Formats: sequence, C-alpha cells, structure tokens
Amino acid sequence: MNAVNLKTVWAPRLLSILRIVAALIFMAHGTQKLLGFPASPNPAPAMMSLPWIAGILELVGGALLTLGLFTRPVAFILSGQMAVAYWMAHAPRSFFPVLNGGDAAILYCFIFLYLVAAGGGLWSLDTLRRQKTA
Repeated sequence: MNAVNLKTVWAPRLLSILRIVAALIFMAHGTQKLLGFPASPNPAPAMMSLPWIAGILELVGGALLTLGLFTRPVAFILSGQMAVAYWMAHAPRSFFPVLNGGDAAILYCFIFLYLVAAGGGLWSLDTLRRQKTA
C-alpha cells in the first residue's frame, strides 16, 4: 500500500474512528456525573452548578460528536471546556500533568481542537448531510 492510498483511503476513516472513540469515552464522564453510570463515589452535582453544566456538555456534546453531527462547533465548545477544566482543576495542583491528573483533559482539548479543523471524517452525519445537499 502506498502513501497515497493511506492518505486518501484510510485517513478519513481513521479520523472518524478517532472521533467516535474519543467521544464515547468523553460521554462516559457525563453519564457518570448525571446518570450515575458507571457508578461513582461522588454524589450527583447540584443542578446548574459548574460540574452539572460540565456533565451536560459531556453527555450531549459527546453524543453529538459520536454521531458526527455539528462536529466543528461542538468540538470547539468541548475543546474550550477541557482547556478551562485543566487550568481550573488540574494545573493548580502541580505543573506536571502526570502529577496533577490533567493528562486526559489535555488530550481531549487537543483532539477536539483537531476535530474543529478536520471535521468528522467519512463516517459522520455531517458528511451524510453534505452529500444530500450536493
């Protein structure tokens, strides 16, 4: 397989797989906060609190990204959410992400930022909608 095939055939598919896997794992944070699944030792956040709003963004944004619907604007919002979460909750603990527990927030932030530029990939509702209007 040559480099052209990798780029033209596999890159859009692997972009979709990255989007789907990252979104499903991200969405699990929202289901845990808001729905108690998987079980968490933390109580459910109070309605309209910062953790509750984060849970809504994680649940709804994760679902939209999983489907590849409104990928770019949703990914932009979620990238910003993860940047804020890192600087508010993790960075004050330590300069080093491996010590402050913020490595996942950093990865989500940059994966979502990449999706802002790259879109949802071949297997997304955005692509399907674009094909129907063309």
